[in-house]
Amino acid sequence: MTPRRQRRGSWSPTVSHPPSGGPPSIPQRTIRQPAALAGIGIHSGRTATILCRPAPTQAGIVFVRADVPGSPEIRASVEEVSDTRRGVTLGQDHPIRTVEHLLAAAAMLEISNLRVEVHGEEMPILDGSVAPYVEALAAAGVVEQDATRSVHAVAHPVWLATENAWMLAVPSQVFRATYVVPLDHPTLGTQIVDFDPRRQRFATQFAPARTWGFTHELDALRQAGLARGATVDNALGIGPEGFLSRPRFPDEPARHKLVDLIGDLALLGAPLQAHVIACRGSHTLHVDFVRRLVGSATPH
Repeated sequence: MTPRRQRRGSWSPTVSHPPSGGPPSIPQRTIRQPAALAGIGIHSGRTATILCRPAPTQAGIVFVRADVPGSPEIRASVEEVSDTRRGVTLGQDHPIRTVEHLLAAAAMLEISNLRVEVHGEEMPILDGSVAPYVEALAAAGVVEQDATRSVHAVAHPVWLATENAWMLAVPSQVFRATYVVPLDHPTLGTQIVDFDPRRQRFATQFAPARTWGFTHELDALRQAGLARGATVDNALGIGPEGFLSRPRFPDEPARHKLVDLIGDLALLGAPLQAHVIACRGSHTLHVDFVRRLVGSATPH
């Protein structure tokens, strides 16, 4: 691993299109120094600590269960997904839950190689948003390496639908995402957000949006072993009258859904060059869509 140039925490598209007409590519990147974070898991309610370390070229993003004998490793790949209930879980024997926030932060900082040592079964939820992950990784320093990585460019529309939800990816010069979230709430209605890196800053306009949920679902979720660590400090609750605390954005739920989408799309293993549009999605739909992207085209 030979770091070449440090980058700041703002994200911008840097896709290179060779003059010969070859496949687009971007530099591989890692962090300059380790970054540590700690907190509770939103589903387990148990304390978890992580240490993000630099990784060599071609390593990808690898999660390590450092609290388990032998320190088993799990690559951030759609093939490793074992559960998508209210988050993404990787691995079978010693799984790691709720990886999407770290993956979204790494994707938006264009970090391609990272070793994430985890003590616990779940990634810490922190304040419920991706912002602490973005800040920690950016503070560690993002550096270019002496290698490039391929880009998965969508050449034709890719579509996936369920009974009441759908996703679509269409060709685009840069990654762009649009999310439609019908909240099925009498006062909050339908929220629509759009992220285009050419005119918006992910770190300030999307990363701070927190995870959210309806209060009437909480008991059932906890009985299913989920949301046991959810509190007003790490989640935005929605009750019959609306938000239970002051939102960071009027459309915070939709912004967070878009952030989750970015983290789930990172399981593709290559930066996606497409405009992705999603309506009433979930982690399950996101991951199934990644599988369809893998099967629909060869990454460039």
